[in-house]
Amino acid sequence: MKISYYPDTDSLYIDLSERPSAESREISEGIVQDYDAQGSLVGIDIDHASKKVELKKLTLDKLPANEPIIAA
Repeated sequence: MKISYYPDTDSLYIDLSERPSAESREISEGIVQDYDAQGSLVGIDIDHASKKVELKKLTLDKLPANEPIIAA
């Protein structure tokens, strides 16, 4: 999973998978979910993210990850 914030457009994208998006659905104003060809959720796009999400804090809790957490 990868979370990217783009300050020039104030958008936040959460990549849930490396699979490509085949379909997008707006689930509420400015929030779009991306799905792969099999219908699995692969990403979430949030427009005007600074007004919808607390961007200054990220808490990771009880992740079952074997890979190290990488901060870019």
